[in-house]
Amino acid sequence: MLTLTAIGVVYGDIGTSPIYAVREALHLAHGVSAEAANVLGTLSLIFWSLIIVISVKYLFFVMRADNRGEGGVMALTALVTPGSAVITSRRKALVLAGLFGAALFYGDSMITPAISVLSAVEGLSVATPFFNPYVLPITIVILVLLFSTQRHGTERIGSVFGPVMLVWFLTLAVLGITQIVRHPGVLIALSPHHAFTFFQRNGAGGFLVLGSVFLVVTGGEALYADMGHFGRRAIRLGWFAVALPALLLNYFGQGALIIARPETLEQPFFLMAPRWALYPLVGLTTAATIIASQAVISGAFSLTRQAVQLGYLPRLRVLHTSAKQRGQIYMPVVNWLLMVACVGLVLGFRSSGDLAAAYGVAVTTHMVFTTLLFAVVALRRWGWHPTMIVPLIAVFLAVDLGFWGANLTKVPQGGWFPLMIAGVVFVVMTTWKTGRELLSARMADRIMPTQLFVDNMRNSPPHRVQGTAVFMTSSAVGTPPALLHNLKHNWVLHERVVFLTIKTRDIPYVDEEERFHLEELGLNMYQLEIQVGFAEAVEVPALLSRVEVPGGPFHPLKTSYFLGRERVISTAKPGMARWREHLFSLMTRNALEATAYYELPSNRVVELGMQVEI
Repeated sequence: MLTLTAIGVVYGDIGTSPIYAVREALHLAHGVSAEAANVLGTLSLIFWSLIIVISVKYLFFVMRADNRGEGGVMALTALVTPGSAVITSRRKALVLAGLFGAALFYGDSMITPAISVLSAVEGLSVATPFFNPYVLPITIVILVLLFSTQRHGTERIGSVFGPVMLVWFLTLAVLGITQIVRHPGVLIALSPHHAFTFFQRNGAGGFLVLGSVFLVVTGGEALYADMGHFGRRAIRLGWFAVALPALLLNYFGQGALIIARPETLEQPFFLMAPRWALYPLVGLTTAATIIASQAVISGAFSLTRQAVQLGYLPRLRVLHTSAKQRGQIYMPVVNWLLMVACVGLVLGFRSSGDLAAAYGVAVTTHMVFTTLLFAVVALRRWGWHPTMIVPLIAVFLAVDLGFWGANLTKVPQGGWFPLMIAGVVFVVMTTWKTGRELLSARMADRIMPTQLFVDNMRNSPPHRVQGTAVFMTSSAVGTPPALLHNLKHNWVLHERVVFLTIKTRDIPYVDEEERFHLEELGLNMYQLEIQVGFAEAVEVPALLSRVEVPGGPFHPLKTSYFLGRERVISTAKPGMARWREHLFSLMTRNALEATAYYELPSNRVVELGMQVEI
């Protein structure tokens, strides 16, 4: 059942590439004619791309680099730079590479739904020109409905999408088989000889075709990003048992049709179907492309939550949508931003052919970074011998860089858009991370050493009141500033005081025996550090209910939470550029309130504000 659900969520993106990939690869703009030899060469490139990039690179090797079950470039970056490691210039460069790779994923998350749904709706124009004026409005309505259903969660969506995608892959296989049976000679394209001779025959034009051939493997990065949702086994089983055979049969079926009838090149996918089946096929294709968008949308949710937990983005609302799979989440802000971007892309580019020019640049760059980070993990974390890893990475990089170079030619035609989005996200991530580090450094100057504070309380004891006070602080060293402010203004101290620090580890989930670290400070005051993984929800009251602190459990009606709220003031002090300081201040003001993020009872929270210059 999990495999069926994974087919519905994970394989939508790569599963709908047959709608437009062959058409774009043999497009006349590349200067490569659709003669039989070129069709066979293109099919050979498609076959070996799926084998090398998806089957070998991602499913066999990259998915081994899971961070306690969690996948994606952020999890891979955390493996490269564990929290205990010394931050050298080389490690910092790897972190920046991982961050930029993560930022590139957002560009893909915007283009995939737009190009997938638009290409499906364009199938109506194949049936009759009557639908030409309605293609864009229908596409926009479908996209709005798709993003509106995300709040129900990937578990419910996947349970519906799984059977639909299973029918889709069976349909791909049947359509392909009907054409291959008529022209079985197309199967000779399985030989890599045809791929090599294709380049010899077409030169620069053949290299440009690679940019469109790459469309068949877009979605491979989503397989890795969604690993935390469904697990490695379910994703691999879905690929080798269902997705890969169906895709290959359909691609080769399109090739057979084009060789037999070159005039079908404009829409070979839809023209494989008999006339009576065209409208049902358009309906099924539309459903499949809606599902195709789910892979990158759910991947964007996972990636964003990881970035928030690792300190690269401000706090955002995270809603858990499954009681069984803790990796299945919904993030409203991310969802609606993606929807606006998708609708804007449809209105701006207006056709799937034009959108294809924007597609691929971000994904190929993302895949190059993934290969490099995987090589570091294999060498540093797993201890693989260089003689084993270097030839393997050389093959992967040769393929990745070939695709990357071919897609760079698309930058003027639209490839600039995902790169622009990646640049904006990268700036936001690095600004937030650097700003938080500066803020912590400025706050450290105000922190009183814990032992000095305890000694002062022992020498000049304040009035103690009933109940427990939990002072949340980002640093496990020193007295929380909120406590000092509370004493300064109220002159009281609760009978039990807990300094609480939430520390995010570079692993997705923390074992229970490693989670709590309690230190007694004296005078019924305690330093408590709770460790969480970057893929975990942080519900503080629930966490406190599981820790044993002298004085009994935390009573909900007798526990108060004290939070510090910093107002960031941009100054000329050394740190960041002034515009980045203003950006950081803006993000700080608009971040989700700690009360909501940590799921604290709002009627038991006291916030104490202060200004901090950076």
